[in-house]
Amino acid sequence: MKIGIIQQSNCADVQKNMEQLAENIRSVAAQGAELVVLQELHNSLYFCQVESTQNFALAEPIPGPSTEFYGKIAAECNVVLVTSLFEARAKGLYHNTAVVFEKDGSIAGKYRKMHIPDDPAYYEKFYFTPGDIGFRPIRTSVGTLGVQVCWDQWYPEGARLMALRGADILIYPTAIGWESSDTPEEKKRQLEAWQTVQRGHAVANGLTVVSVNRCGHEPDPSGLTNGIQFWGHSFIAGPQGEFIEHLGEECCNKVVEVSIERSETVRQWWPFLRDRRIEEYGGITKRYLDEE
Repeated sequence: MKIGIIQQSNCADVQKNMEQLAENIRSVAAQGAELVVLQELHNSLYFCQVESTQNFALAEPIPGPSTEFYGKIAAECNVVLVTSLFEARAKGLYHNTAVVFEKDGSIAGKYRKMHIPDDPAYYEKFYFTPGDIGFRPIRTSVGTLGVQVCWDQWYPEGARLMALRGADILIYPTAIGWESSDTPEEKKRQLEAWQTVQRGHAVANGLTVVSVNRCGHEPDPSGLTNGIQFWGHSFIAGPQGEFIEHLGEECCNKVVEVSIERSETVRQWWPFLRDRRIEEYGGITKRYLDEE
């Protein structure tokens, strides 16, 4: 299967961002992409650097204007498309939601981000209610997609549950970057940790992982920090954790061919799912295990 990954920098003009994404989707589709993955919250700037009720104006229902827009693009380009939207579910109830479109433009399914961070410059708990759909992969014409979103990528439990429910591939739309005060050594550690934990999901589950990050600098509207330099470095890792593709920091579109069938071969060599001791894992559902 050919996968198109779009690593884009954004501006404050939502319409301009969407038009640029449409152009990029057409570009990778013209190169043969069958599945296209966009970054987290790709319509706008990453607004979670501040807590402001004005930003709720960016949210919209699903279905809504953005799903109509991206559904038409998916149908025009004959691709399965993974998007990431700010969902207005009800008055006062909002989610960070990935929506997957089939090749005919219909909505194949959606996933609501489960793990919601609340860190300096990533104030997502102010905006997003944790997802309530669970870790359920989405069936499409190109395979069963285990889609999660950004902060979810640090948690092995979600990846495992997607794998146990039959995901063929793990996908993570992402928005992560550096704070300017971090040292070069610390920046390197953060980037490598981000890559390593997701490559670990690939190995532990015998699945390809697709992680698409945004790039470019976005200022802090409050002026309290120097903003975020989104580090890009979108990548695809194979079922043994090997890099199949690894982008740099700049804006880039890339079409990458992967073998979904290879997962079965790797799982035969390394039968981790066979050897799980499920009868001993009850403690994983606890917040913390105090000494017995």
